[in-house]
Amino acid sequence: MSNPANVIRFLHTIENLKRTKRTGWLDNGIQNAESIADHMHRMGIMAMLIDDPSLNREKCIKMAIVHDLAEAVVGDITPHAGVSKEDKFNLEKNAMVSFQSMLGDTAMAREIADLWQEYEDAQTAEALLVKDLDKFEMIVQALEYEKSDHKKLQGFFDSTKGKFRHPAVKAWAEALYAEREQL
Repeated sequence: MSNPANVIRFLHTIENLKRTKRTGWLDNGIQNAESIADHMHRMGIMAMLIDDPSLNREKCIKMAIVHDLAEAVVGDITPHAGVSKEDKFNLEKNAMVSFQSMLGDTAMAREIADLWQEYEDAQTAEALLVKDLDKFEMIVQALEYEKSDHKKLQGFFDSTKGKFRHPAVKAWAEALYAEREQL
């Protein structure tokens, strides 16, 4: 069992996910940008909507809600931040190791760290789906900001076009593109 005081310390640390606005939106002048936690929450809901018996749905949901956990410590580092992929990975890995240490080497702490690592490795069907959901959630949000803030956010759509792998997410993306065309 994790030390209760350390669980509280962990919860206070990950509260940063609720307060930290996503960098890509701030960089594009979005006034009321979503937080990292907002993004992760909708991804968890999206994972619940996937009906694919070949996937471990519960694992996908859990992975979606922990995939950006390290950002509570390192922040939302985008590809435009001037930080190498290797450095970003190492910063995030260190954050996850510190979480696991903080929570004690419990089965639950290991599960969180293992799910994060599986997502980063992007080798399993579940991780690949969650990677798709990560990109898809971003373009859903981009379309919502295009509508609410009257901005063109084409770069977000360009960066994901043709990159979705899972059939359900591909179908969702096509429906989203069709909706965007109607604007």
